[in-house]
Amino acid sequence: MGEFIVEADGGSRGNPGPAGYGAVVSDAATGETLAETAEYLGVATNNVAEYRGLLAGLRAAHALDPRATVHVRMDSKLVIEQMTGRWKIKHPDMKPLAAQAARVFPPERVTYEWIPRERNKHADRLANEAMDAGLRGEPWKAPASTAEQAGGATGTSPAAGREEDTAAGAADADARAARAVATPSAGWAPADMGPPATFVLLRHGETPLTPQKRFSGSGGSDPSLSDTGREQAERVAALLARRGTVQAVVASPLARTRETAGIVAARLGLEVAVDEGLRETDFGAWEGLTFAEVRERHPDDLNAWLTSPDAEPTGGGESFAATAARVAAARDELVAAYAGRTVLLVTHVTPIKTLVRLALGAPPEALFRMELSAASLSAVAYYADGNASVRLFNDTSHLR
Repeated sequence: MGEFIVEADGGSRGNPGPAGYGAVVSDAATGETLAETAEYLGVATNNVAEYRGLLAGLRAAHALDPRATVHVRMDSKLVIEQMTGRWKIKHPDMKPLAAQAARVFPPERVTYEWIPRERNKHADRLANEAMDAGLRGEPWKAPASTAEQAGGATGTSPAAGREEDTAAGAADADARAARAVATPSAGWAPADMGPPATFVLLRHGETPLTPQKRFSGSGGSDPSLSDTGREQAERVAALLARRGTVQAVVASPLARTRETAGIVAARLGLEVAVDEGLRETDFGAWEGLTFAEVRERHPDDLNAWLTSPDAEPTGGGESFAATAARVAAARDELVAAYAGRTVLLVTHVTPIKTLVRLALGAPPEALFRMELSAASLSAVAYYADGNASVRLFNDTSHLR
């Protein structure tokens, strides 16, 4: 059974600003460096970066020996006092990261010590190396000697087998996209408005009906994800786990969204809340049919539906106007519940397009002018004065 020292640090050039972390695992008896890990985080705060460094250091130690005892040293008084339970964790960005760190090892096998900054130079150097590399558009790479000590891995920490610590360039590019989704910026909003409620909008992964482009709403067969859809959800989960700022997950009640949300939430260490207002439109008798089949069987109803938001699909389906009212009510409740926080909403084509349309003040026909792919990410920030800002739409870079 090993005994390790974990030294970790994180920094932000702007707070929030370009941020990164570094962590070192060493042998408690000999002082030998066993592993190094670092990562550029995009835009984040100092405290988030410090917690991410702690989490990465603990995971690197766990990869070396899951039975080990660990002594953590950091120059962040906040992190040390919060992880020992002497200070309460009040900030919503910190709570999920602290919870994840507390689960890496049993609590009785981890101790914490505050050290002055000058005694934490190794981890501080790694954090700055990661920030420098990230700003150059490059992944941070561990020195060859450290990789060899860690068991032959090239350019990564011993935790490289975990998706969230992957140093591949493509994954880092995807991670930077997710950070752009999950981190709100002030934009043109007044400085005293406070942080917005930011909704990261995830369309569920593919079902067997998705590639066939069949109507699949809340009144049909309620299909589950296909194998492709589950893989897409895993890719989204890996992407958002690297950022670490999603603080809650809310899903539509349908099977495909709950399954997608479950995969992502498990990776983030969060629970899934269900909101009925996020369900897809009920397409009535059109459920399971292609557009061509609906045009052939119900041409008059389809033409009316294409020209009026008040028109209902054949058989008593839900109009786009009714969907918009439902989605807007859910939006208002969620904005109030998650003010100042970043929330992942796992939902469907129509609710996501509706949220974007309403944020832009666009007319109902705008729904037909947006393309939204399976497992795509979009984002809208909502401010205290009622204004909204669309931050991202239909990002699928994590799927390529």
